[in-house]
Amino acid sequence: IGVGLVGFGLFFILFGVLLYFDSVLLAFGNILFLSGLVFIIGFKRTFTFFFQWPKLKGTSFFFGGVIIVLMKWPLLGMLLEAYGFTILFRSFFPVAFGFLGSLVNIPLLSKLLQKVGDSSSMV
Repeated sequence: IGVGLVGFGLFFILFGVLLYFDSVLLAFGNILFLSGLVFIIGFKRTFTFFFQWPKLKGTSFFFGGVIIVLMKWPLLGMLLEAYGFTILFRSFFPVAFGFLGSLVNIPLLSKLLQKVGDSSSMV
């Protein structure tokens, strides 16, 4: 349930950005994303993740952005959310990029990437 909620939340956020920062879609996406996060890691862990002393600046920007999106100022709210998100998940980015780099080691994917790289099409 949690992964589905997070997935739908990210979809609605992306769709809200593509539709020129539609505040209803962005607000719905934020609510789905946060509730999915609670379902995945639990309420206590979510609370302790967001409200650690070193991450308090990122948390305040992220939740401030959510509140501003709910107040129908979507552009400013999404900018604040993005800044807070990067501060909160700064330590996770190297792990995610390392995982994406390890995808090249999968045999089927490496053959596919080699064929795409060897393609000399001018189109």
